[in-house]
Amino acid sequence: MLFRKNSGRQTIFAACDYSNFKNFWEEIVNYFTSTIAVLGLSATIGAAPTLLAAQDFELPKQLSWTAYGTGSAGYNQSVAIGAALQDAAGVNLRVLPGKNDVSRTEPLRQGRVQFSATGVGGSFMAQEGVFDFGAENWGPQPVRVLMANNGGAINLAVGVAGDLDIKTFSDLKGKRVAYIVGAPALNVNTEAYLAYGGLTWDDVERVDFGGYGASWNGLIEGQVDAAFASTNSGKVYEAAAGPRGLFWPPIDPAKTDEFAKMQSIAPFFQLNKARVGANIDGTDGYQGAGYAYPVLTAMEATEDDLVYNMTKAMVELFPKYDGNSPGIGGWAIDKQNMEWVVPYHAGAVRYYQEAGVWSDSAQAHNDNLIARQAALAAAWESTKAAAPADWEAAWAEARRNALDAGGFKIVF
Repeated sequence: MLFRKNSGRQTIFAACDYSNFKNFWEEIVNYFTSTIAVLGLSATIGAAPTLLAAQDFELPKQLSWTAYGTGSAGYNQSVAIGAALQDAAGVNLRVLPGKNDVSRTEPLRQGRVQFSATGVGGSFMAQEGVFDFGAENWGPQPVRVLMANNGGAINLAVGVAGDLDIKTFSDLKGKRVAYIVGAPALNVNTEAYLAYGGLTWDDVERVDFGGYGASWNGLIEGQVDAAFASTNSGKVYEAAAGPRGLFWPPIDPAKTDEFAKMQSIAPFFQLNKARVGANIDGTDGYQGAGYAYPVLTAMEATEDDLVYNMTKAMVELFPKYDGNSPGIGGWAIDKQNMEWVVPYHAGAVRYYQEAGVWSDSAQAHNDNLIARQAALAAAWESTKAAAPADWEAAWAEARRNALDAGGFKIVF
């Protein structure tokens, strides 16, 4: 069970304002609820329905979503958000860690979870029907966004073992680089950083791992020399404190040609100077690149009211979870990019319209992205009906032709 740590509750009765009985009673309920959680017990507090009714959003008492593996920034932030939901509304958020994009997206597709705190793999690449999502049992997915962490405080980067004197990405030539089976987003991102250094997978020794966490265990234990992560992931802090140490090769903003090669592989990357992360905290920052992460997604078919209330809860509870996990501040509503590469869910759009942050430009952009998804879905069905002998080649051609015919930008 999730609970909020609050040392101030030791003096709760002295600290309460007795002139406001409602606040006083809520503090008592929160105190005993957290105490019960610490003891690993469960109970029903009589005042809980009153507290739920006091909230400005309506959510089921049990929610589930997938996230990156334990120790990752996505998982840690999901746990912090879950603690805020439990504290404020008695909602129990069950976070299911998934080691790769497919394992995070499959429960969402099957309806076993309502949401997924994912990355560009489970959002953009799932929408596009590429890499693992281009397999015959997948195809382009009608993914929708609720919110995304656009804080800019962290980078999404390739870190290298600190005992190899690697200073630039070109220095990775001949070195062992982690490749995550079933995680195309992570692998494309690594490929983009290699491209910045003038390298491809053929120039390095690819070492396969079954998951993100395993790749960083491999770096710590000397099985691999470089791996991709968010700079604030628990695993990278572990690596930095380990015997090999950790170094983040920089991205030079002046090297525009090199960065253009990086964006040709992963167009969602932007230059960014991180302030949060292993070996970055307390420094002037690390000049690299980043993108929205995590991204909270649902499927198009997810009930509008549920998405509306989840989005509302994320916004209104932000003060409660802000600061409770490194880099979590990027969930703030004023940091949202309403014209990203994946469309927003209709329920989220309704909330943003009410909040006055949704524009005509955002709507036009969203409509275009939904049309893009429709074009890809139609191309997928046509390709399936043709039953080609070489599925991979046929689908690659069909999706490019469909995007070109619809006037959409061709990526991958």
